[in-house]
Amino acid sequence: MASQNVEHCDVIVLGAGAAGLMCAIEAAKHGKSVVVLELADEIGKKILISGGGRCNFTNILCKPENFISENPHFAKSALARYQPKDFIALLEKHQIKYHEKTLGQLFCDGSAREIVTMLEAECAAVGVSIIVNARVQKVERNESFKINLTIDGRPHSYSAKSLVVATGGLSIPKMGATGFGYDLARQFGLKIVECRPALVPLTFNEEDHYNWSDLTGVSTEVIASLASTKTAKNAKPRFREKMLITHRGLSGPAILQISSYWKQGSAITVDLVPDKKPTELLMQKISGRDVPAVSHAFRDVLPHRLADRWLNLYAPERFTNQGLEEMERSIHHWQITPEGTEGYEKAEVTAGGVSTDAFDAKTMQAKSVPGLFFIGEVVDVTGHLGGFNFQWAWASGYCAGQAV
Repeated sequence: MASQNVEHCDVIVLGAGAAGLMCAIEAAKHGKSVVVLELADEIGKKILISGGGRCNFTNILCKPENFISENPHFAKSALARYQPKDFIALLEKHQIKYHEKTLGQLFCDGSAREIVTMLEAECAAVGVSIIVNARVQKVERNESFKINLTIDGRPHSYSAKSLVVATGGLSIPKMGATGFGYDLARQFGLKIVECRPALVPLTFNEEDHYNWSDLTGVSTEVIASLASTKTAKNAKPRFREKMLITHRGLSGPAILQISSYWKQGSAITVDLVPDKKPTELLMQKISGRDVPAVSHAFRDVLPHRLADRWLNLYAPERFTNQGLEEMERSIHHWQITPEGTEGYEKAEVTAGGVSTDAFDAKTMQAKSVPGLFFIGEVVDVTGHLGGFNFQWAWASGYCAGQAV
């Protein structure tokens, strides 16, 4: 396409999400001229819908162990350089009220819009130029990076010594998610770790759909884990949180967490009564050896509809000690082989992405392409549920902003 009006700046950031805006702010604080190009018609769209509209913006218990990557050590440097307390200080500077929910999760008291307004104000204070409805057509690199694009349909070009890719992953395509960042990585010879939906509901196979899908809306606290440790490089991941039965499968925080580790064709294990040791539930509580007595014991620890269905499906042929013990052990080890996931449409994040092997962990700069940086979700670093992905966005954006 014929370029017009080539504008020069020090840094071009592709993507006005959490990582991109943080990077732009830090770069401009260090005296760089920065232009942020955003495909959507407004900035921070994913921030606005996060946390039920209240933005779970970080987690005070953040540790490297809360992240998944082919290189589990890669995120350590950035997470150490920009910590939850640093982002909290920024909120307090802007007098944004917040509160802690369970497991260290921090949310705005008001609206996620406060976070976007804060980032916008920080950008304005240091002279960051933000352009929305910017559709990149071509990226070239000679002595500098040249971006050919359209802005509201009109052709334009920018050039800069540094290019930061903060285009996000494939999750929630209705918000404008595309694979552009991965295409750009491939253009510059960077490896991609296979992408998959993460923090996503799992769908029932045909048999489980028949057995459970009519219990839609039933929720209980469980421990979800992988049925096999073959895909886990370190300790077997286990998550104790709520599980929700839906008309399509399983959801709720415990299931979303384990979904990030789940691989197609494998099984997950659900402990439906995590507060009871095997044989504590039935053997000690039942008053008789019959269905009503066992049902009463189950209803004490499970939602009634779930308790009744479990007994209907898995009651022993005879209510002997052995039969009851086997039934009780089974409720601690409910094994489900999901048909699949609900896909990127329902996934909160994308697992996989541009391989961390390509980058300097302190700066997020590509080792083989000076001046090229990748940050946030587009990189193969995926956080657990609960504010960790935002903390990775802030931290990786901060480190790149310091280095451009």
